[in-house]
Amino acid sequence: MSDKQKQQLYVRTPLIESTALSKHAPFKVYLKLENTQPTGSFKIRGISNLCKKAIEKGSKHIVSSSGGNAGIAAAYAARKLGVKATVVIPKSTPEFVAQKLRDENATVEYHGKVWDEANKRALEIASQSNGTIIHPFDHPDIWQGHSSMIEEIADDMTHKPDVLITVVGGGGLFCGVIEGLKKVGWNDVPVITIETVGADCYNAAVKKGELVTLDDITSVAKCLGALTACQQALDYYSQHEVHSVVISDKEAVDACLRFTDEHRILVEPACGAALAGIYSNVIPKLQEQGKLQTVIQSAVVIVCGGCSITLEMLNKYKSKFGL
Repeated sequence: MSDKQKQQLYVRTPLIESTALSKHAPFKVYLKLENTQPTGSFKIRGISNLCKKAIEKGSKHIVSSSGGNAGIAAAYAARKLGVKATVVIPKSTPEFVAQKLRDENATVEYHGKVWDEANKRALEIASQSNGTIIHPFDHPDIWQGHSSMIEEIADDMTHKPDVLITVVGGGGLFCGVIEGLKKVGWNDVPVITIETVGADCYNAAVKKGELVTLDDITSVAKCLGALTACQQALDYYSQHEVHSVVISDKEAVDACLRFTDEHRILVEPACGAALAGIYSNVIPKLQEQGKLQTVIQSAVVIVCGGCSITLEMLNKYKSKFGL
C-alpha cells in the first residue's frame, strides 16, 4: 500500500457540551461536530474507507452518484488518493455543489431528477469504464468507517449518554452508529432517528415492516433524499432500541436558524433535523408516549454537517416557512 493510501482522510472531530442547546432540555446536550470534517460532513469517514479498499484492489476510477455530501467525499478521497473520479448528480443539485465537485478534480455529469436515477447512470459509467461504484450509504465498508465517530465519542465522554440523536436518509450513518455502539459496548443506548416529511423512507419502512420506496422527494432536506432505505438499517430496528421520528421541513429549517444564531455554525436542513431533536421537544414527546425512559441526564446529537447550503438558501427557507 502506498503512503497515499495509508493516510487518514477524515479527522477526529470535537465533542462539545452545548450550553445553548442544554437550555432547551432538562439534560446536558453534547454535540459531535462532524461539520468540521475536511469535506464538511460525516460522509468522508465511510466513503474514504470504501475508496481506500477499492484502490487496494486495483481500482483507478471512483464513480459516485450523489448531489451532495457523499459525492464531495468521494471526489475528495479520489483526489487525495491519486485516482480519477466521476460523480453523477441529479438535476436538482445546486450549481455551487457541482463546482465544489469540479474543484476536487471530479468529472461531473447531471442525470435524472432524484438520486436513484443518478445512481443508475453511475452504474452504467462504472461498468463501461471498469470503475468502482461508491454507493453513498449501502455498503459494510461505509458503515465501518462511520462507526469511528462513536468510538471517538466513547473516548471523549466520562459517562455513557442516555440517548443518541441522528438523522437517517438511506441509512448509512445510522448503520455506522449502531455498529459503533456495539464496538464500545453501548448496546443499551437508545437511538432516535429523525427524518423530514417528504424524505421519510425509513419511517415508512419501520411502519410497514419492509422496505418502502417513495414516489418522490418533496422535502427541502434533499440530503435525506433516498427513495428507499438500505435493508441493514431496517434490520437494525429490530435489534436495537430505535425510535423513528418524522418532523416537518419547517422544524428542520427552524433548527438550522437557531443553531446558526447560537453556535455560529451553518448546517443544511438534513442536519437541522437532528438538532430539531432538541429544539422541537422530540424527547419529551417520546417520554410522554412511554416509548423512552423517563430519566435522561445527557444526550448526544450528531451534527452531520452538510455542504449543500448557503446563507442565501437558508434565508429563502426562512421566508418560505414564515420563520
